[in-house]
Order: sequence, then structure tokens, then C-alpha cells
Amino acid sequence: MNDAIERVFLIVLDSFGIGEMPDASFYGDEGSDTLHAVVKSDKFRAETLGKLGLFRTEGVRGWAASEKKTEKFALGKTLPLASYARMKEKSKGKDTTTGHWELAGVLLETPFPTYPHGFPEEILGPFERETGRGILCNLPYSGTKVIADYGEEHLKSGKLIVYTSADSVFQIAAHEKIVPVETLYEYCRIARRLLTGKHGVGRVIARPFAGEAENFYRTSWRHDFSLEPIGETMLDRLKADGWDVIGIGKIADIFAGRGLTENWGVNLDNADGMRKTASCAKRDFKGLCFVNLVDFDMVYGHRNDVDGYAAAVARFDDWLKDFLPLLRRGDLLMITADHGCDPATLSTDHSREYVPLIAYGKKIKSGLDLGTRETFADVAATISDIFGVKSELGTSFFKEIIKGDTHGCDE
Repeated sequence: MNDAIERVFLIVLDSFGIGEMPDASFYGDEGSDTLHAVVKSDKFRAETLGKLGLFRTEGVRGWAASEKKTEKFALGKTLPLASYARMKEKSKGKDTTTGHWELAGVLLETPFPTYPHGFPEEILGPFERETGRGILCNLPYSGTKVIADYGEEHLKSGKLIVYTSADSVFQIAAHEKIVPVETLYEYCRIARRLLTGKHGVGRVIARPFAGEAENFYRTSWRHDFSLEPIGETMLDRLKADGWDVIGIGKIADIFAGRGLTENWGVNLDNADGMRKTASCAKRDFKGLCFVNLVDFDMVYGHRNDVDGYAAAVARFDDWLKDFLPLLRRGDLLMITADHGCDPATLSTDHSREYVPLIAYGKKIKSGLDLGTRETFADVAATISDIFGVKSELGTSFFKEIIKGDTHGCDE
């Protein structure tokens, strides 16, 4: 354990990719670039992220400079306030679970199964028998479109709307008047128990909705039921070593409840998650605060809403400006992502992209370009290095970013 850093805030901007990875074409994502897509919107603003170094990142600075908006992108002569990098995903996949597990030091060498033609009878048959309800859809579908197309039939028949996507997910949509939320969660637990082995999808997701025909809408009671991580994560080791491990947003869902000392629950929206994070910064703890802000992905990326995504980045950037002064002398803030979801492409699915890494703190070097990291697990290796716990995957960059003289009073 070092004596320089006592608290780490790891904030995942869900789906905030910064350009296609070399193997993007294998995933059908050639040309995807979430950041470049939303920058073009008039709603986009990222002054604070720019000052931290986002637009200096390898693969970003080229197009950022060519746009001749050096003031907008903070590309002037002033050094960025943070250290920065881009990271490759080493795991096979491009979904939330895979990305977060790798950030926590677990590599997925075999991708989770996907179902481009729907789920087989060997899964649906037992599921129907145990829930006592029939099935509608059973195809890859947009989450908002599926309730528009099948919502009325669901209301009449009581059958569950089961659908998937390009990701490894088994999603169940049900109207809250027909299936109470807690009952829907129980149906998801049944599905989770059935979906193991060769059918071990990454996540079973409850998708409750409300409203009337022609005006159905998804409610905030989404809940993810993930597989347990296939190996010991950074969270497990920190908790076992006596450190605080606080989850905000769907972190507990992604890690199947493992490795947390406190779960602050699923966020109502990004604003709720940001409020919780600020509250966490104002209290005393030693260890990790792990945050997921999902609206970028769930509300805007999957719906191909470029302006909405851009405006969400602007709101986060405004919040970030106020959050930075809350950080103490012994704090480290890391901002990153888990995959891409380019809202300007025809696809409504995730995209295989590099993700940004920003590392900021009073004891962290400014303007240090950490290049391209070979795996998201460098984050886990670095945090593990800080707190003196074992790490088996990734390369720590802690000694690179920490200032030489880290002594002094708290500010």
C-alpha cells in the first residue's frame, strides 16, 4: 500500500468509445467512432474533459486538430490537467459485462453466446413451464421498438416479451400492470438459473414498461442479472483486504453482487448517479468508489440519438467541473468507458471501440500521455498497485502518473 492515494473514483461513461479498434470489422463495427459522432452535434460541449486531456488522446487528437477547433477541444499550448490514454479491449466481445470485468482484471477469452435467430426451445420450453406464461417475439430487437410492436398483444395475452440483441442478453419486457416488477425480477431469476453452460448469456435483463398503446415507455426499474465473474476480480481482492468498495449504478448487477462493501443502487438516471458520486466524495472512506453512468448507452446510444448523447456529455461535463474541487489531496479520479455505441451508425448495438482513460488528482502528473494501453485491465492493475493487493492481469501505470513528491497536508 502506498501512502499517496487513499481513495479512487472510477467512473465509467457507459458506451463512450473513441474510435474503432483494429478488429472492429470482425464485429461489424468498421468506422464506428462514438466520440467523433457526438462532437458534430450542436448540443456537444466538453470543456472540462478537454482540459483534462480527452482530445489529446492517441487516435483522437488527429481529427480534433484537423477540425480547427483548438479552443473547443483545449488543444492550445496549455498542458492538460490530467494524464490520459486510450485502451484496447483484450477480451472477446463488446458488451457491458465483458468491458467491466476486464476493467476489474478478468479476461473473457471465449465470448458469451449470442442468439441472432432467437433462443432455442430447450431454453424457452422450461422457461414457459416455470413462469406459466407464453412468449412473444424471441428475436433481436430494439428495446423501444419491441414494446411498440408487441406491447398491445402482451396486454391482451399476458405473454412475456422476450428478445435479445447483438449482445449476449436475454431480455424480458412486461407491462407493470400485467406483471408487477418484483414478479418480473423472479422470472429473470428463473431465466438466469436456466441460462448456464453453453447458454450462459452475460446478462438477463428485466425491462418493465408502462403507458398505453401508441405511448408505451420503459420505466426506471430495469435490473440486470449477470453471471458471476469467471475469476477473482479487483473488487473481490480489495474487499478481502479490508478496503471500502462502493458501487454506484449497475455495478452490483454487473458483478452479481460480488466484491462490494456498499451498494448504492441502480441510478434513476445519470443525474442521480452523479449526485450519489458527489455525496460519496464528501464522506470519509478508504478504497474504491466504482460508478457506472448508463444513460449514454441505454437512453441515447441504442436509440441512435446523436443530439441526446451529445447533450448528456455536456451535462456530465458541467457536473465534472463542480466535482473536481471535491477531490481531496489523496484522491485519484479515473474516467473511462466499457465499449462504444456509435449513435450515428445504422446499428443500434454496441460497437468495438477504444475507450478513453483520464487519470486526475492533486498528486497525479499533468499532461502525461500514456499512449495506447493493451488492455482495460491496466486499470485494475493500477488500482491494485495503489492498495497493495494482488493483480494477475494488466500493467500498472501508477508509478508513471504519481508525482515525485507526494507529501504534504490535505487540501
